[in-house]
Amino acid sequence: MSGRLVHIGSAVVDYVYRIDALPEPGAEKTASSFAQVAGGGFNMMVAASRTGMKVVFGGQLGTGPNGDFLRAALAAEGITALTPASPVMDSGNCVAMISGDAERTFVSWPGAESVLSLDMMAPVRVAPGDWVFASGYTLSYSGSRDALGDWIEALPENIPFVFDPTPIVADIPRATLDRVLARTTWLSCNTTEAVEIAGSGDVEALAARLLSSHCPKAEGIIIRAGAKGCFVRLAGGGTRTVAGFKVDPIDTNGAGDTHIGAFVGALSRGVAAFEAARYANAAAALSVTRHGGSSAPTDAEIKTFLSHIAGPSTGADGRNRKAHA
Repeated sequence: MSGRLVHIGSAVVDYVYRIDALPEPGAEKTASSFAQVAGGGFNMMVAASRTGMKVVFGGQLGTGPNGDFLRAALAAEGITALTPASPVMDSGNCVAMISGDAERTFVSWPGAESVLSLDMMAPVRVAPGDWVFASGYTLSYSGSRDALGDWIEALPENIPFVFDPTPIVADIPRATLDRVLARTTWLSCNTTEAVEIAGSGDVEALAARLLSSHCPKAEGIIIRAGAKGCFVRLAGGGTRTVAGFKVDPIDTNGAGDTHIGAFVGALSRGVAAFEAARYANAAAALSVTRHGGSSAPTDAEIKTFLSHIAGPSTGADGRNRKAHA
């Protein structure tokens, strides 16, 4: 496979607490377990790497214990950080509370990943065959959105750009969002995010409107629908609902990121879009049967899973299942 995934996103440290249910206001809960793990954009990078892509990180890491933790996690997955560490701040963190029904509640604290400049991004260079990914989190930060928007707009036309608006899409200034959508080659979002961008409607109408009015250069739109799988619309007019796979989830954290990483990995190998979506559904389904946001399966595990099923059933993509249940 030629080329790389160049990830311009936000890697943070997740502090994960498992509890039976969220506490009432003013109440206290004791967690059944605690873990410190790499999270945020790290989850998508891991998914792409484990499905065969060479991945490099073009966001910013901090100087301090969180930054050190993330550098070690990236190195363990064979992912190179291209930019120098921030000399003035550490990487951010996110507190994740995982309840007994496998759903998640988050509280985030931005750090070095929220500050980008074109000078800082100078070492991030793309070459023919590369794919570039960015998320709405980085665009939501006032200290990074302008530089990232300029950098994305300057990408060569032959470089595919994949965008995930994420649950905080409403926090991105519309002018910034429009600039990025106009350069997007593949948009991957959930139903709630699609509605935020394009207004109300059924999934077919949303995908059509996203292509015609918001992503004029896109090759396709993929709208993830939690346990139902995803819907794909191609610029040429082809559409398909790609069903997921029936699993018993234990942790849905990172499943949407796994879906995107596996989808991009498959596309980069020349897999057709509808089959790449089915492959991504399988990756996400496997990921929710494991603990941790960076629980993406390998290419071999996905292929084994697909070889043992008769066909698609209901299943899980799930990063934001509460948002569109």
